[in-house]
Amino acid sequence: MNALTENKVLAAPVAAPPGHWIGAGGSMILESDKQTGAARKQYIGMMTMLDVLCHIAGNHVDTAAVSSENDFERLMQVPVSSIIGHCIESLSLWTLNSNTSIVDCMEVFSKGLHRALVPLHSQIENAAGVELVESASRYCMLTQMDLIKFLKMHEEELSGVLSRTVGDLGAGCDIVFGVTDKAKVVDAIKCMYRGSLNAVPIMDSRDYGDIDHSQLINGRDGKIVGTFSATDLRGCSISTLCSGMNLPAIDFLEKLCETPQHEASGRRDSTRELLTCLPESLIGEVVDKVVDNHVHRVWIVDDQGSIVGLVSLTDIIRGARVWMISGEA
Repeated sequence: MNALTENKVLAAPVAAPPGHWIGAGGSMILESDKQTGAARKQYIGMMTMLDVLCHIAGNHVDTAAVSSENDFERLMQVPVSSIIGHCIESLSLWTLNSNTSIVDCMEVFSKGLHRALVPLHSQIENAAGVELVESASRYCMLTQMDLIKFLKMHEEELSGVLSRTVGDLGAGCDIVFGVTDKAKVVDAIKCMYRGSLNAVPIMDSRDYGDIDHSQLINGRDGKIVGTFSATDLRGCSISTLCSGMNLPAIDFLEKLCETPQHEASGRRDSTRELLTCLPESLIGEVVDKVVDNHVHRVWIVDDQGSIVGLVSLTDIIRGARVWMISGEA
């Protein structure tokens, strides 16, 4: 977790000695010596910040167990291999051969894959596309955000899709899973774990009456007051997370914004600077918001400010790809 925090990233591949593990999703991704070809390490899975959070506060851990820093230290002493797979995303590990076209890459990322390893100096010849078996002397990570930034760099050529509206993506939905502003941090994490969600909107509890604030709610048509996601915790120290687990999530985020690490990072305040758009907003405007603020979704609101859906990086990539392979493009 310290490595993720210091480098301000949300995920990292997990390496192990070759031949001792079955890779996530049945993969066999090896890093080999460039000169001899001998395997040096095997990538067995992906560890994400959400895996760490779910390990701390998931269904298998009682809320009372995270009440002190000593308890936190105990939870942090387990090997990384034991927490891979707490979240669905880390149950698989994929590579994208460097010969893969951007359009084919977009097809993979449009189906919900957030990141993949790209081999450099691959020993697998004539390969293109997604692979579960790979051997190379070095790998790089390609993410959905990298692809979105690439699209933004070529916005003039992509004006046909970026000038379309959010409504054209069909991103509105009947159910927007969220939590209320009375939900504690530990409850918000549990809700994300149970719902396989990477983020939840924090909703004004005054719109929902007498409910169980530790559970997911349908936030559609309610007023959003914040966002709780693994992205917002990037750069959050273990001690800060430990001290805030039993605070309301909205209060914790405000507290987090006051830390020196957050102020130094220049990141936005996720409670005071809500990232929203209207159904008639242009996709290009949404791309600007996600890239400039390095977030992975923008909430869709109506004219009254009530939430009616969300636009994710997956939605943007899917919409761009459909346009690129169409006759119009």
